[in-house]
Amino acid sequence: MRARLLRCSLAGALAITGIALSAPVAAADPGDKYRIERALEELVAEGGPPGAQAVVTERGRTREIARGAGDLRTGKPFPHQARVRIGSNTKVFVATVVLQLVAEKKVVLDAPIERYLPGVVPNGSRISVRQLLQHTSGLADYLPVIDPDEIRWREYGTAELLKTAMALDPDFEPGTSWAYSNTNYLVVGELVRKLAGRPVATEIDRRILRPLGLTATYYPRPYETGIRGPHPRGYDAGSGERVDFTVQNPSYAGAAGAMVGTGEDLNRFFIALLGGRLLPPAQLAEMKRTVPSAAHPGGYGLGLIRYLTSCGTDVWGHGGSIPGFRTRGGVTADGRAVNVSVNEVVYAPEASDNVVKVVDAAVCPRR
Repeated sequence: MRARLLRCSLAGALAITGIALSAPVAAADPGDKYRIERALEELVAEGGPPGAQAVVTERGRTREIARGAGDLRTGKPFPHQARVRIGSNTKVFVATVVLQLVAEKKVVLDAPIERYLPGVVPNGSRISVRQLLQHTSGLADYLPVIDPDEIRWREYGTAELLKTAMALDPDFEPGTSWAYSNTNYLVVGELVRKLAGRPVATEIDRRILRPLGLTATYYPRPYETGIRGPHPRGYDAGSGERVDFTVQNPSYAGAAGAMVGTGEDLNRFFIALLGGRLLPPAQLAEMKRTVPSAAHPGGYGLGLIRYLTSCGTDVWGHGGSIPGFRTRGGVTADGRAVNVSVNEVVYAPEASDNVVKVVDAAVCPRR
């Protein structure tokens, strides 16, 4: 596996230009299912990923639509309630925990990270917790400098990853620009551990997964390389040829992107989050305060992306790209949520855009 694979997987999570999501359509609309099916068929056509699955949740009901192959060996489609590696959607779970800690007055958003993690972040007295969550800290991304021949099987510890990250020169002065950096969420994950006295995985489980009943979503255990439960095979094309990357150790992604989940669970999570079930109004409002981002025309908040849509209605969500899987999705103001998963990562801008076209088809009314 080449270094390009690392640079373009988590580091490029959800870099979308121009396409987004929109207002919900009535579930009874006969054209609704057809639009999703057609978009999925176009996505998996020649040159696309082997398979794709769209999961739509509205008014407490969920449906799945799949096209293509979830397993190239058997030709079977994505299984029902398919587990996939959700990549940088992990950041939204982590950010939610941090904002719960803000509500509990255990951390102040605009306080310097040096206050909570002394000596961990160079220039930490000038980098706030908010800047870490919104990617305006200037900290350089650690993923491109990790040995690309080791990431699949090696168990990385957070301390080792942080040491690598903090040896890098910053991209810019804190607060002067925006750049997506997985390093920010390594630091934020360590902040959670320090404040809560438990690993970020434990806090995500007890604060979000168990209360919402998201039983198919989890943060992998140390040295865990497989995917629990029904899942498609995940392929990677970063080396120029298709490689089965289903089995891997995601410890290199850590709090920036290690989690596994289903489309239904992601939909339920975003519906609960944006519906005010996980955060008080003040903290949810902070989460939705965006800063300009060239990658996201609607802006980037505290672990949340505001999408502009072909129908003109906002959708809040995120997505993830990790070797083997790409996910995109979010929820509308009226509570319709969609997640689209594909089982191959190809490092070209149009590959991500094509996935988002399916999301757009799922939530935009027929014109």
